[in-house]
Amino acid sequence: MSDHFLTFPNFDPVLFHIGPLAIRWYALGYIFGLVGGWYYARRLVTNARLWTVQPGTPAQLDDLLVWVTLGVVIGGRLGQVLLYEPAYYFANPWEIPQVWHGGMAFHGGLAGAGLAVILFAWRNKIPILSYLDIASAVAPPGIFLVRIANFINGELWGRVTYDVPWAMYFPTGGPFPRHPSQIYEALTEGVLLFVLLFAMTRFGALRRPGLVAGAFGIGYALARSFCEFFREPDALVFGGPLTIGQAYSIPMVVVGLGLVLYALRRRKPATA
Repeated sequence: MSDHFLTFPNFDPVLFHIGPLAIRWYALGYIFGLVGGWYYARRLVTNARLWTVQPGTPAQLDDLLVWVTLGVVIGGRLGQVLLYEPAYYFANPWEIPQVWHGGMAFHGGLAGAGLAVILFAWRNKIPILSYLDIASAVAPPGIFLVRIANFINGELWGRVTYDVPWAMYFPTGGPFPRHPSQIYEALTEGVLLFVLLFAMTRFGALRRPGLVAGAFGIGYALARSFCEFFREPDALVFGGPLTIGQAYSIPMVVVGLGLVLYALRRRKPATA
């Protein structure tokens, strides 16, 4: 067993200041993820070869960006408050709106973003499943950036390990080396999932509404559940074998399978 493990780099969670305003890596992860996703979504919509009938226009995606941003921020924060740390935030309610300090639950942000996409598409008479496919295809790069920001913040570190040479001592992780699980999540939930969905869009998956969204739900849930074996869990569900993150991923698998089966069992790709 080696006693030589990595020491966490001395990252400053604040990139720079503009007067009294602190620009944090965590906030930039969300900003660049949303803006990058919007740009990629426009590229998908304008590529006629990917669609039987193109859903909506690039201009509509400009409006959707605002809806999704609000959905991600509100849903992510409420998810953290209600699903992970209700006792803390109910005791310190003034900290609930302070999202710049971190504390965003992915499953809450996903629910908020999904609801925003559904309401926007319904209001504008755009095929809902096609818009969910677009949102799913562009989400992984943003997940990657936020997980890297988690690493820079030195938060959400992994379980104690002495088995891998890249185990790391985190400033708030105690005196034991831990898995850099933020990096594991960035590579699986971000890079690997993006490559899978990118390949699917290039091989006609967008012609079957719901297929990409279903694959995203299943893929993220599996990647997150796998990484939970290395990440220090928030808690175990009723003291059993599942962590909270794994338990919240189960509905994603169920919904994802339903969307995939629906898309594949259609007699032909949608024409409208």
